[in-house]
Amino acid sequence: MKILKFGGKSLASGQAFDQVIQIIKDKTEQDTIAVVVSAIGDTTDVLEAILDLAKNQADYHTPFLAFQGKSYHQTIDLKEEFTLLQKLYEGVSLLEDYSLKIKDLILAQGEVISSKVLTHHLLQHGIQAVAVDSRHFFVTDSTFGQAQVQEALSKAKTSIYFKGLPPQTLAVVTGFIGATEKGETTTLGRNGSNYSAALLANFLQADELQNYTHVDGIYTANPDWVKNAQKIDELHFDDANELAHFGASILHAKTILPLVESNIPLRILNTLNPKNTGTLISSRPTAAGIKSISVQSDIALIQLEGRGLLGIVGIDARIFTALAQAGISVGIISQGSSERGLGFTVEQKKASRAVEVLQKEFQAEFQTKDVDTIHLLPDVAILSIIGQDLTTFDKPYTALVKNKITPLLFHNTVTGKNISLVVRQEDAKKALHVIHGQIFGINKKINLAIFGHGLVGGTLIDQVLASATAIAAKKNIALHIFAIGNSKKVWFTETGITANWRQELAQEGVPYTIEEVISFAKDHHLENLIAIDNTASQTFIEHYIPLVQHGFDLISSNKIANTVSYDFYKTLRKELKANHKEYLYETNVGAGLPLIDTIKLLHLSGENITKIKGIFSGSLSYIFNQYSVQDKPFSTVLQEAIAKGYTEPDPREDLSGNDVGRKLLILARELDLQNELEEIQIENLIPLELQSIDTPTFLAQLEQLNSPFEKIKQALQPDTVLRYVGELSGDLQQDKGILETKLIAVPLHSALGQLQGSDSLFEIYTESYGENPIIIQGAGAGASVTARGVFGDILRLADK
Repeated sequence: MKILKFGGKSLASGQAFDQVIQIIKDKTEQDTIAVVVSAIGDTTDVLEAILDLAKNQADYHTPFLAFQGKSYHQTIDLKEEFTLLQKLYEGVSLLEDYSLKIKDLILAQGEVISSKVLTHHLLQHGIQAVAVDSRHFFVTDSTFGQAQVQEALSKAKTSIYFKGLPPQTLAVVTGFIGATEKGETTTLGRNGSNYSAALLANFLQADELQNYTHVDGIYTANPDWVKNAQKIDELHFDDANELAHFGASILHAKTILPLVESNIPLRILNTLNPKNTGTLISSRPTAAGIKSISVQSDIALIQLEGRGLLGIVGIDARIFTALAQAGISVGIISQGSSERGLGFTVEQKKASRAVEVLQKEFQAEFQTKDVDTIHLLPDVAILSIIGQDLTTFDKPYTALVKNKITPLLFHNTVTGKNISLVVRQEDAKKALHVIHGQIFGINKKINLAIFGHGLVGGTLIDQVLASATAIAAKKNIALHIFAIGNSKKVWFTETGITANWRQELAQEGVPYTIEEVISFAKDHHLENLIAIDNTASQTFIEHYIPLVQHGFDLISSNKIANTVSYDFYKTLRKELKANHKEYLYETNVGAGLPLIDTIKLLHLSGENITKIKGIFSGSLSYIFNQYSVQDKPFSTVLQEAIAKGYTEPDPREDLSGNDVGRKLLILARELDLQNELEEIQIENLIPLELQSIDTPTFLAQLEQLNSPFEKIKQALQPDTVLRYVGELSGDLQQDKGILETKLIAVPLHSALGQLQGSDSLFEIYTESYGENPIIIQGAGAGASVTARGVFGDILRLADK
């Protein structure tokens, strides 16, 4: 025999209801079955809402008539149920109050109606069915709203009742309800219909309980919240019991116990996908490891603190006894040393009452100042990781902190195999995503906001789109661009971008503030946030600190943030440290070359760097590599560099030496030097009369550069070439070094002289290496190279 239980959602919609009929027809051809039903759809909530309207003498007639007029109520005789409801509501309205006993009697009608409606439709489909009221055999105590079943008596009555049914008759049994020995209606509390089904399976010694819901089974996390959550094929009773205890919505702790007692498997199935095998819960051993993450919402945290409680025994016993006497159940508990402080969770709707109870219990201690505060923190949630132990929880915990989520309370079960965290309700969904990605390694989601979509930024976006599938497959990292912006407009997207992003950005971009970017990420519970600055904006760097403070890591190809005042430089790093965030900017110097990382590692390892010298600008490298060996005017070579995208839109940014100076300053600050930009000796290659005119005018007068550069070229000695170099020297163990940029002649066959194209070259001199420098050489310019370097920074952060 099998017991089939159908939830309210399975009975609510036409499609699902038809599936219920078909499932029952198929099962009756294979097995002997009995069916347990919940109230249809949101019936229980509707009946309770009408009850509260009646209590407050509001208009309860209109919603009651609307409920009575529902289409599925019109096909059968429900006069008895609606007459009873009408009388009960009238009485509550007159008294302006109701007892839990009256509430149970009202709510019970939902299951009674559901049983009759389903029975009627089964009869129409040729199935010999009978509506069965479980109050005939489920005998309970008189704890209305949360009644306890007297199992021995109920089992005997159930056996007698079912033996009395006509042969080949399908029983459609009401869930959720029972009755006292006096015949008073009771309800079995939250998830009571599942409990009813489990009891019935136990009492009738069924082969299996099949619980039909709206999902395919139990998942590693709520699939409505975590899209890549995976279905669990099998669970042991112990794991299921833990999941039920910690809030899994389709399980309840009471549901598991009757099944364990008789070793009856439970299968969670989907009404709309009945061919799916669902999740089987049984006594069969399953592989060790983390099973699932559950979330309990509508929770409050209560914290009791008292300096005078130090060393006093029995405080916790008084707390829990007082709460138990008030019918308040405690969730997870965290106790401070020597009972000086205690934190625990309760249902939010009972939180205020819990505080009142404790204030009364510790009234004397308040007067003597032994108890300082009883603090209520509403709107929290409990995340429970079933199968997790402390030995492997370091990475998930670190990931939470990096995502600006600090648990309010931490709880490790006695078995050491389950961990629970209390977080603010607003952080629950984000925390679930963070932990799920870390624990199950299922495409950890990295959410990107990219600012600047010109040559470098646009190329980066295209590179992310082209590589996203491969990265997801190889590294379990899902790159999701949720915002693309520039200095004026931003385009937000929940679903991610496509190859048509430029057109969509043009059509849907809107003016914005950085606070709106932060709010979008918060409102959509986005985790693992990275803001990428591909602008050349002086003003955009002002957003770095608020972004960091709200959970964003930073990646930048914009050199300005590292070259403005030393005070800002240090303040930014202080905020990064305080917020556990990172700032990567490998492309600030040398495009995609591993220069900054190398210098950081040398410096952190204690290596004494004595000098850094090299070709810092790929643009100037290309220009002087070509000009030194080709018989072309300087203006022609410069125009070629502009056409290839090697220079800034205004090439004076490159020719002024300012770009090289900034890069040199960035390296100096990596060595903890406190130099400022104005202290750099920069040779400007632009004649004075061309320095202050606007860009279009300058570009129209490039030929004026030919004469001065021709003189420089003619003065070269044989086998020498021109190179624009940057050099950091002096005593680099002091607060400041000597920084200079200049155009010099170097031997053609030297390392600097043999550079080709737009390559950069850096010589790093150290105390250990002496006169033999570490040389780093490679492509130093171009949108593709720089974008690829930024992409590398994204992947480095994603791995962390």
